[in-house]
Amino acid sequence: MPSRSRKKLALTIAAAFATLLAWTAPADARVTKIVVDDTQPLRIGNPPVVVPGWEQKSGRAFGELDPNDSLNAIIQDIELGKDPNGKVRYVASFVLTKPIDMSQASGLMWHDVPNRGGPLVINAAERAFGDVGLASAWQGDNAGGTAVRPTELVGGRHFVKVPVAKNSDGSAVTGLVFGRIVNRSGLGAQGLIVQGNPVPYMPASLDTTKATLVSRDHETTEGVVIGETVIPSGDWKFCGGGTFAAPLPLTALPVSICLSGGFDLNKLYQVVYTAKDPYVLGVGFAAWRDLGSFFKYAAADDLGTPNPVAGRITWSIGRGVSQSGNFLRGWLHLGFNQDEARRQVHDGMWPIIAGRRIALNFRWAQPDGVLELYQAGSEGPQWWVRHEDKVRGLPKRGILDRCRETHTCPKVIEHFGSAEVWALKLTPEWVGTDAKEDIRLPKNVRRYYIPSSTHGGGNGGFDTSLPGVGLPTVGASCPGNNYGTGIFPANPVPHTETVNALRVYFRNWVMHGTPPPSSVWPRLKPGERDDDDDDDDGHGHGHHGGMDDGHHKQRPDLVEANKAAMGFPTIPGLRPTAPEAGFINPVLDYNWGPDFDPSDASGVPTNVPPSIKRVIKMLVPRVDADGNEVGGVPVVLLGAPLGTYLGWNITAGGARPFHQGQICDYVGGMIPFAKTKDERDASHDPRLSLEERYTDHAGYVAAVRAAAAKAVAAGFLLQEDSEALIAQAGASAVLNP
Repeated sequence: MPSRSRKKLALTIAAAFATLLAWTAPADARVTKIVVDDTQPLRIGNPPVVVPGWEQKSGRAFGELDPNDSLNAIIQDIELGKDPNGKVRYVASFVLTKPIDMSQASGLMWHDVPNRGGPLVINAAERAFGDVGLASAWQGDNAGGTAVRPTELVGGRHFVKVPVAKNSDGSAVTGLVFGRIVNRSGLGAQGLIVQGNPVPYMPASLDTTKATLVSRDHETTEGVVIGETVIPSGDWKFCGGGTFAAPLPLTALPVSICLSGGFDLNKLYQVVYTAKDPYVLGVGFAAWRDLGSFFKYAAADDLGTPNPVAGRITWSIGRGVSQSGNFLRGWLHLGFNQDEARRQVHDGMWPIIAGRRIALNFRWAQPDGVLELYQAGSEGPQWWVRHEDKVRGLPKRGILDRCRETHTCPKVIEHFGSAEVWALKLTPEWVGTDAKEDIRLPKNVRRYYIPSSTHGGGNGGFDTSLPGVGLPTVGASCPGNNYGTGIFPANPVPHTETVNALRVYFRNWVMHGTPPPSSVWPRLKPGERDDDDDDDDGHGHGHHGGMDDGHHKQRPDLVEANKAAMGFPTIPGLRPTAPEAGFINPVLDYNWGPDFDPSDASGVPTNVPPSIKRVIKMLVPRVDADGNEVGGVPVVLLGAPLGTYLGWNITAGGARPFHQGQICDYVGGMIPFAKTKDERDASHDPRLSLEERYTDHAGYVAAVRAAAAKAVAAGFLLQEDSEALIAQAGASAVLNP
């Protein structure tokens, strides 16, 4: 039988088997009803253009959970969210992107995790394969939006409506929460905001004598507070807007503070108050699980409404970026890749630029939070295999513990850039809390590090590194809660081409069992190979630890986070000691109180804000003579550099001065090379100029061609992307008269 016929027969048998399973599912499936609110042709772009042969179905899924099921019992406060029938119910939005003719579907579904409710659509490469895209909600603290087509979203966002926890007698659950106001000034009220959403909990009382408001002059990255002053209770009010003299009533979020005399731009304000009515936010884990299971396995809901992709999904991959990637890591850690029918939900999992676990499954969680002081998310094991948390004294555990027990572990690809190291607390995942040994990977996990890159990668291109051509003259905007801007323009090193290659490898790994390239990331011992065992002590698959720069192969790729240890050059425009000790954003070991489980990050925090027991040691990749990192996958712009590409930036002052001089949250920067030797000599720049490196435009294009060939040979650049990059370099202004 020809190979094409065999493949078609195998897919037909697999689809028939999946359909048979699906028809048995409704008795167990926790999605009891789906409502398709809207079906429209897929539209992409601005102005939107219809994609022929594709459609989107937007709707809501109604689900119920059995709180006595061991898979759901791990959800914090689930017993306090039951309805009179003893069930816990939710409503979650979804958007399904699919071929109109499902006979053209590949059998693979990407299940995307919305980041802060934002819309998602599978990209052109995935549509070319015939993949199906599902985006469904998980975040219960931003409920109230409407599920609509992503291409027409204006204010609507993905939502999941989860229960509010109530005491057994029906009374309100109360507890302490905190909120912060930074870089704000004036007499007007200021809201308590976490990233882009309000702190989601209303005060149990408006009596300010039962709350505490303080101002602070400064906070270090290691949590040292300088100049804290308690503001008298008579000098501020909870309000819904207005001013201290004329406050508006507080009837809805956000909770705002009206302050006598107004807010000082140079200070941070923090309020701790007793809140009421916490959401059972961990239900979001189960809702995301159940929708993935329904669209993969079910034929119809309990009322007979058909699953629009029934019998056509053989494989599925869960995917999330940043906050959503942290969600996936927490989701898997708590055992949610098994549904209530005891089936494995997803075959693959792709947490992207995410090195921690989402702070979701505890009372009063703020999952929209960014990495400011007192934000949770680094508690417990961040590593995949069982490893002892020696510094924090926690038991030997790993993210895969629960799925190992139930044989439901997916294939995992994770990739990161430098910003995750410097600002997003990544490296304990690699070396533990004592930073003394490389934690090995199991054979179902691949890890790839994209060196010297910002969070999610930059815009790419070559003119983007040239002053006066494509490099911005203004500093990059720092993400986070009204953080400010950096002193350097944004880092353009892209992730796009690397991700394009990883997407192809991941599909082949999940669908055909073809392993991706060996893992590449900076290590303490870059020359070592992991063992072939896959035991609970973390012996992995035989991955190479990193791609060295060709010199000093025995030197560690991970070093102390300071200029001397990194080998960072003295560059004009930087402080002579930058980057220095105390600049990196470290993991802080918080004491949340005795009712909080730090291994699972569940329970009830009672120390608000928490005290800091210790600062966890952080490591960073060392750099070459240009200040660019070693130990990662090859990237063309780094193989033919036009400057120093930083995974960090320095916060400027100006209108948002509170974090001035500190790391600019999680945005990278870029410092271009001088064009000529005379220019670099005049500024005392130790880095070779563009002309010294490449001579002329043709020399630069040749360097790009060589860097592209290296990346293709290593497996991290597709040939079509290589050709496109070489063409871009040829059309660029680099040494081009």
